[in-house]
Amino acid sequence: MQLIANLSFMFTERPLPERFGAAARAGFEGAEVQFPYDHDPVELRRAAGELPIVLINLPASDPRGSIGRATDASLRTEFRQGLEDGLRYAEALGVTKVNVLPGPPPAGQDAATTDQVLGDNLRLAAERLAGIGVALVTEPINPWDVPGMWLDSLGKATGFLDGLGEPRVKLQFDLYHMARTEPDLLAAIERAGPRIGHVQFADTEGRNEPGTGAIDFEAAFAALRRTGYDGAVAAEYRPAGRTEDGLGWMARVPAWFGRT
Repeated sequence: MQLIANLSFMFTERPLPERFGAAARAGFEGAEVQFPYDHDPVELRRAAGELPIVLINLPASDPRGSIGRATDASLRTEFRQGLEDGLRYAEALGVTKVNVLPGPPPAGQDAATTDQVLGDNLRLAAERLAGIGVALVTEPINPWDVPGMWLDSLGKATGFLDGLGEPRVKLQFDLYHMARTEPDLLAAIERAGPRIGHVQFADTEGRNEPGTGAIDFEAAFAALRRTGYDGAVAAEYRPAGRTEDGLGWMARVPAWFGRT
């Protein structure tokens, strides 16, 4: 596994282009950026230097300010436009993964329509991204942080993917969200198993640094290794203070990743 930093959450004391160097100096092996679309992708890639940019999200906001673009039947055109932007950024940044947020559907839209719209959008995105060698993930998010999120638990997400029947769509498995919704995090990791395509983490319940909450990270990463997952693992937490002042947990990463 490779430890990377989510630069939408971390090192935010600096402008985004400067966060890549800060992450590299801190010892991270890569980076991810949720929504890079306010910056020129060529300039961001240059700012990252030798640090790989692993993942970005497709544009997710809709005209109402929600993050429901992928589930809204009235926004199919907007989703496709966002996909084109995402493809352009993915190529320019050299990412290997793109995440689609299955946001809240609009009020009054029935469940069958929501599943159909999200499924159609994910199949299209998977096909287009595969054409440039990029993998697609989608993320279940706990309903307390984002009320109304369509995939708001592991069971709902895996059931949806089973019905989708598109093996190129994997789960973005965030230990923080799964620890909030699942009664047993280690069992949830085992259940998700080969569906896991990307991993993120923060501690519960405050979504701060490891060691500030209840998650047993050594056990969680051991469970991930047992599933065969060997990809990037992103620190996506809200630093309790200055980012560099809260990085003491990184000393435990070799043990977490089975490097010792």
